[in-house]
Amino acid sequence: MKKFLLGTVALVAFAAPAAAADLAARPYTKAPPMIAAIYDWSGFYVGANGGWGSSRKCWDALNGAGVFVASEGCHDASGGTAGGQIGYRWQAGTWVFGVEGQGNWADFSGSSVSLGPVGFGAGTTIRSKVDAFGLLTGQVGYAANNVLFYVKGGAAVTADRYRVNATVGNALIASSNDDNRWGGVVGVGLEYGFAPNWSAAVEYDHLFMGNRTSTFTNVAGGTFGERISQDVDLVTVRVNYRWGGPVIAKY
Repeated sequence: MKKFLLGTVALVAFAAPAAAADLAARPYTKAPPMIAAIYDWSGFYVGANGGWGSSRKCWDALNGAGVFVASEGCHDASGGTAGGQIGYRWQAGTWVFGVEGQGNWADFSGSSVSLGPVGFGAGTTIRSKVDAFGLLTGQVGYAANNVLFYVKGGAAVTADRYRVNATVGNALIASSNDDNRWGGVVGVGLEYGFAPNWSAAVEYDHLFMGNRTSTFTNVAGGTFGERISQDVDLVTVRVNYRWGGPVIAKY
């Protein structure tokens, strides 16, 4: 019996490794690659904006032949603005291209006392106001996932009002002129996508509106010209909603 037990133990000892060798090895499965989601800026968007603006106005008195006579001085017409924008962007790699139209109500107003011989004489107050403006621009931007830095440029139009006030005797005499003028705009912005279809931005724009001559009526019923130059600086906060393009791209 003792020999039988020893033989059985020896048989099991030799058989166990052989059986283990016959078992198939567990197949190796490579872990799936990580998929990183990247923000895509492509598509149509519409949004709202609000902020502050200032228009620098310089007045020059002209004679009847349109020749410079004297400087009336300069003043800043400043105030708030609010409006909206609509546009389209398409993304190629990290570069983003777009077009946009923007329209804003504005209340940029200011005044100064004339330094020169305007139509009503010394002590005349000259006033300026921007009621509204519009921008039509192209954009080029660089995207770092959901952060977009962009520059823009294009055409600008402003709706301006000018007023000359003077006291002659005991009467307040006023003459006004409204003007829509075209110019150019350049700007820069930083935009952050805080949700798949929503983004917020801070933008700065400078409008080059050039010189325009406005005609006013003086106290004697005659007319006189004022050549008025204008530049506008804008700082706005914007919120956009985007649709019509892929929201998320994967690699």
